[in-house]
Amino acid sequence: MSITSAIVLFAIVWALVFYMVNPLWQVSQREAGEIVPGTPESAPVDPMLRKKAIITTIVAAALFGLIYWVIEYQVVTLDDLSWIEPPARP
Repeated sequence: MSITSAIVLFAIVWALVFYMVNPLWQVSQREAGEIVPGTPESAPVDPMLRKKAIITTIVAAALFGLIYWVIEYQVVTLDDLSWIEPPARP
């Protein structure tokens, strides 16, 4: 795997993990009772982006390492997936 492919793969994994981590520990302004005028009630009081980015980076690095290992050492190859057949053409 080239360095460019590795960077792109890590960025994709990081973004997917961030989408999963982002809603965690979120407290809305309505729940906190501190609604700032001009903002929606569902807006977070403290988004904790630094904490979520650190957690995301750690989890993404572990997942990237697993995916990199599978790709580099050919743990799963296309031949292993030969039981998946493409749909028949009419």
